[in-house]
Amino acid sequence: MNKIKLSNNDVRNCVHAIIRQLYQDGFKPDYIVGLTRGGLLPATMLSHYLNVPMETLKVSLRDGNESETNCWMSEDAFGYVSIDVQELIKSRWDLSARKKILIVDDINDSGTTFNWIKKDWETSCCPKEKHAWESVWGKTTRFAVLVNNENSEFADVNYSGMSINKFEDPHIWIDFPWENWWED
Repeated sequence: MNKIKLSNNDVRNCVHAIIRQLYQDGFKPDYIVGLTRGGLLPATMLSHYLNVPMETLKVSLRDGNESETNCWMSEDAFGYVSIDVQELIKSRWDLSARKKILIVDDINDSGTTFNWIKKDWETSCCPKEKHAWESVWGKTTRFAVLVNNENSEFADVNYSGMSINKFEDPHIWIDFPWENWWED
């Protein structure tokens, strides 16, 4: 196994790289979604630096397949409007009501987590509007990770601190400082 042990300073540098990319892109989220567990620390750092609120979302597909669906987040991303407003504006969504959301995790390894979120959000909010989600993903809702596997099944990561390629080296393992902090 090719273990890459990241230090707290490495994590800080990755977060700074994401911040630079956000500024270069002109993307300032209305709020940040930190994925439990690994995405919480970088999401908190980004939230404080950008001075925007942070929410959490539990997507644990590997550890017992416990995940939560947060329909209100998908409604924010989509710009969903209540039924009484729908009748008034003659639409199920309002483009001006869409929130800019940055979803943060520590690593995009296989892509399973981010693909689960996309599927969950699309099916929990306006599933008949599949084509309209194309105006959400990558536009008002974006993904950031400390480490991005370029060979992942999820190729839509917008911001990353560093990249690896598990096709070239399938034995890479990233060891984050919060995973084994007591061993140092």
